[in-house]
Amino acid sequence: MTSRLAAGILCAGAIALACGPRTRSATATAPQVTTPVPQNSPIEPALATTLDVSVSSGVTLALHVTNKSDSKVELRFPSGQTHEFLVLDAGGREVWRWSFDRMFTQSLQTRLLDSDETLTVEGRWDPGALSGKFTAVAKLTSTTHQVEKRVEFTLP
Repeated sequence: MTSRLAAGILCAGAIALACGPRTRSATATAPQVTTPVPQNSPIEPALATTLDVSVSSGVTLALHVTNKSDSKVELRFPSGQTHEFLVLDAGGREVWRWSFDRMFTQSLQTRLLDSDETLTVEGRWDPGALSGKFTAVAKLTSTTHQVEKRVEFTLP
């Protein structure tokens, strides 16, 4: 009976020791390695971008990203969200965000664009009774090639 009691006390002590607080020096942290992406590298492929805004029965936004290089371009995305659309009013305040109330997978994605291939993403906004001057902003959420395009438009 005493050996069972001693074994139980030893197990409880081992668990308490393993789960107890640790000092900062005892915590092993893996070094974080980040790979810098050169911004104006001479070998960086040329991506041509356009943003089309159509204002008939709502507002339709279309971002076109075209690979103008002679080789493939790899676009890496940190999540299932590949793009973002925003609409700003004349004062620069956000009035609509495409990703609001949307959920995206938390997995990395890669998309290869062949030479002269175009990636097109679209979003639709219902402005309701709003009118006036606005700015549409389209962003590609790629970590390898960051793209942002702005276009001004007017709602009657």
